[in-house]
Amino acid sequence: MALMEWTDRLSVGVEKFDGHHKRMIALVNELHDAMSEGRGQQALSRILGELIDYTDYHFSAEEAAFDEHGYPDAGTHKEAHAALLEKARALKEQHDAGATMMSLEVIEFLKDWVTDHIKGEDKKYSAFFADR
Repeated sequence: MALMEWTDRLSVGVEKFDGHHKRMIALVNELHDAMSEGRGQQALSRILGELIDYTDYHFSAEEAAFDEHGYPDAGTHKEAHAALLEKARALKEQHDAGATMMSLEVIEFLKDWVTDHIKGEDKKYSAFFADR
């Protein structure tokens, strides 16, 4: 059973970014499924790496749109992106260095990261991009 489900409440009204968010949710669900099957530690590095790479791609796309259209909260939003990626990269580095991590703690961080960022920061640009 999926940990996270896409709902219209998560939509930011930009089809491209909604698609990115759906992919990020799928990756979090993939890690959750691996944990449920007892493969959490083995899958953590690979899936977290994929999520970091995809999120970096997504954030770059958002930031390019901010710059192109003059989004007024771009600076604050970009800072939030940098902080999230820094935290995720630190978790991956710790895991890859041999630190025993609680997969449940990581999955909760990722779930909160994706949903809180979408519902908080990303929803702020919905109205701005609706006019563009």
